[in-house]
Order: sequence, then structure tokens, then C-alpha cells
Amino acid sequence: MKKLFFIIAISLFIQNANAQWFSRERILNRENEDKKTLSWGYFLGFNSYDYNFDYISQNLGDDTDIQVNGQVGFNVGLLGNLRINKHLDLRLEPGLSFTTRSLTFSGFAEEKDYLREVKSTYIHIPLLLKVSTKRMNNFKPFIIGGISTSFNLASNEDHPEDNKTGQFRSIGNSFNYELGFGIDFYLFYFKFTPSIRGVFGMNNELVPDNDPNSPWTGNIEKMSSRGMFINLTVQ
Repeated sequence: MKKLFFIIAISLFIQNANAQWFSRERILNRENEDKKTLSWGYFLGFNSYDYNFDYISQNLGDDTDIQVNGQVGFNVGLLGNLRINKHLDLRLEPGLSFTTRSLTFSGFAEEKDYLREVKSTYIHIPLLLKVSTKRMNNFKPFIIGGISTSFNLASNEDHPEDNKTGQFRSIGNSFNYELGFGIDFYLFYFKFTPSIRGVFGMNNELVPDNDPNSPWTGNIEKMSSRGMFINLTVQ
């Protein structure tokens, strides 16, 4: 009986919370915020990048994969939003992303050979389509997706040295597709939006070593970035 009473009490509490949160009319903050054709904002956030590797060949049973350890970086940028209709928005989010990745190569005994630290500074420019639900009181969930390009200011693409002398190289420009979701919260003075988004590289970013049989890059067919962004936006 106690268990039954507890379950009933929890059910009533959830139903009452849903009624209060979703059904009861509240004073709407920023009621005309989404009626603007153009709106602006800025964002701050965090990122976590790694690399996805495709190999030319791999011996079964051998631990030949390159291990990637990504550190938490941060993002900062601006937002421009174009309203299409009440559920669709087109937005541009140019920004800077700073990140560091450590690559560990197998088959080496010394750290100077098996460890490469890759520091990247990206000018990241995504063009995204935002698909929103109907506004529910003072919040509105949405999904978002689109394409982006990233310019890596620390790529070392044209550096004459390679991994033989400790220099890991990647190209300076990459293309990505992005998918994510978030929630618009309408506060009294502004709209606050936390969101999470995945970034998936489409092209090969590796600059191979000068030696085609290099133990570092000779077996890599494709290397592309993957990342996760957690952004906090104010409009």
C-alpha cells in the first residue's frame, strides 16, 4: 500500500507540474522577439574536438589505431538571424574556436616519436537552419542543422618539415555538416539560448609526410575533424 500510495503521489505531482509548466498561461516575456525579420546576438561556449581516421589497411589483432585525446576548448562569436516564418530561421554564426588535441601513434618507444600535440585556432563560419516548435509560455525547443567551413590558423599546411622532425601538418580549410538542438528561454530583458551541436568534417584534412611510407601518415587514407559545441547565446 505504501508503494502504491507513493506511485500515485508521484503521478499526481508530475501531472500537476505539467499542467503548471505547459498549460497555465503566464506573462510572456519578449512577446514580439520572434517577429523581427533580422535579429542579432553573441555566444560564448565550450568545444571538444577529436579526429576520425580511415586507414588504408589494418592488421587484425594489432593495436594500430591512432589514439586521440581532446581537451576542452572554448568558442566566442556573433549571431545573425533571418526569420523565414514562425517555425523556420536561417542563421549565420561566425566565431573563433580554440582547441588542443593530442595524438598518440603506435609502434614507437620514445615520446618525441609517438606523441604529437595539435593546437588549432579555427575561424568557424556555419550557415544553419533552425526549426522551432510552437512557443510554450517562455521557452521554445528547436533543432538546428546546416553546413560550415573552418579556417585553421595553426594548420602548418605549408611547413616544409613533417613528422620525422616532430611537425604534424593539416590543411588550412575544412568543410563540415552540423546537427544539434537547444531551447530558447525568453527572459525579461533578453532571450537566452543554451544549445549543443555536433560538427562533422567531410574532407580529408591530413597533409601526408614527404615519405609515402611514413610510419606516421603512410597508412592514413583520410583524417577529418569531429567536434561538439556547447554554446550559450544571448539575443
